[in-house]
Amino acid sequence: MRETFVNLVLGVLLALMIGWILVIGRPILLPLVSGMVLAYIVLGLAELFGRLPGIGGRLPALARYVLSLGLIAAVVALLVWIVIGAFGQIAASAPQYEGRLLTQIQAWATYFGFETEPTWRTLRDDVLRAVNLQRLLAVAVASASSLVATAALVVIYAGFMVAERDRFATKIARLSDVPARIARIKGVIADVNARIGAYLVLKTLINILLGSLSYAILRIAGVDFAGFWAILIGLVNYIPYLGSFIGVFFPTVMAVVQFGALGPVAALVAALSAAQALVGNFIEPWLMGNSLNLSPLVILVSLVVWTTIWGVPGAILAVPLMAILVIVLAEFPGSRPIAVLLSRDGDLGPPRGNG
Repeated sequence: MRETFVNLVLGVLLALMIGWILVIGRPILLPLVSGMVLAYIVLGLAELFGRLPGIGGRLPALARYVLSLGLIAAVVALLVWIVIGAFGQIAASAPQYEGRLLTQIQAWATYFGFETEPTWRTLRDDVLRAVNLQRLLAVAVASASSLVATAALVVIYAGFMVAERDRFATKIARLSDVPARIARIKGVIADVNARIGAYLVLKTLINILLGSLSYAILRIAGVDFAGFWAILIGLVNYIPYLGSFIGVFFPTVMAVVQFGALGPVAALVAALSAAQALVGNFIEPWLMGNSLNLSPLVILVSLVVWTTIWGVPGAILAVPLMAILVIVLAEFPGSRPIAVLLSRDGDLGPPRGNG
């Protein structure tokens, strides 16, 4: 009983120490982990290229890695360029949007009978002081250089990780003289690579599809900065549960400021919600199923924890990080019960042995 209590205390202290390291080490660890996730996507994309008939199937592995990394780097650069351009345009148009926003506030105030002065003038002044779009957008534009630097660092990390992939297997083989232990380590790594890689590649393709559908809807509706909102919708769809709501909410706010009329805004909300429902309830389950075997409650708690530690990037990385944790915990007798509780159905397969 005493030994169990000591182990519990040590486990709690270890968790607190790891959490503290994750918080203070965010500037270093977050780009590194993001690079690892991007490397998984590169490797998965290279594997897809290898399955293509024709030239793709005949390319050597190194050429497929370089092609995949170059393609992803070009896409990341394009997305960053679109986002920075959109920030600049929004900042330039901020006075116009402020005027439209005040017009909408005044219209709603009149509708509900709050149009009398000076109460409404005071309220309007308070809103202008509290919501200074120009100042907020200036801060966003100023942080664009940091966004570019971080994106470049993530791509560089991913490139080096992909380059180290073949040497990594040799290093693993030299970790121990016990063949069973080496086989177990390789099995865990292969399981992580297969499941996390497949999840990230499929999730990325699904998000590209959702972003494309949303872009078409936004363009047809005539919403300003449709490309920027489509990118936002695709990115936040990595976030479980909340991503769909965020992807509809912000373009809707833009439509309210831009159009004002209830009809176009309602039509946009319905169309974007339909796209989210189509992708989230039909296409994604059909393609992915329950590939990571995580409990919905665990996903929700993981989302809260990683968002608290690393903010929005933590929310995006929450699911793959938790899946890796479950795979590793399942390999040790002392931690396997925890992995069972974290899983969706408790079926983790037989352990690989003690090695």
